[in-house]
Amino acid sequence: MISFRDYYRNLVNLDFSCNPFSDNARNVFVITSYKDKWLLTKHKSRGLEFPGGKVEEGETSFQAGIREIAEETGGYIEELVYIGQYEVHSKEQTIVKDIYFGEVIRIDDQEHFYETDGPILIDELPENLEFNTDYSFVMRDLVVKESLKRLKELNLI
Repeated sequence: MISFRDYYRNLVNLDFSCNPFSDNARNVFVITSYKDKWLLTKHKSRGLEFPGGKVEEGETSFQAGIREIAEETGGYIEELVYIGQYEVHSKEQTIVKDIYFGEVIRIDDQEHFYETDGPILIDELPENLEFNTDYSFVMRDLVVKESLKRLKELNLI
């Protein structure tokens, strides 16, 4: 397990085992690629980030991941690979997120991307991502860095 403080000084615990913090995570974070590029979205207030969000009633985190990709990027995906989970302890609550990786098959045009400005394709993430203010605070902590390491270990990227 890896523990650190996030942008807001909340305690974050990250683990790449199966459901270390909850069997029913209520949030998802999906690292996505499309045609050898990273597929991100531009959140209207936070900046560039991978898709993700809340698991809706009656939905699994896997289903939520697929839905969030479609809503935020127009991306269509058939398969997600679970790679880990993290929990964020704030003063108000503890949030648990499942982390997935998926390769998008196609990106469909759509009128609305909810709280985002739609798909953003980039060749490479910046080397010093943690200092790049174009990216969301979600992207600048150790979750992305360590998840990318894990994806390399699994030969997924």
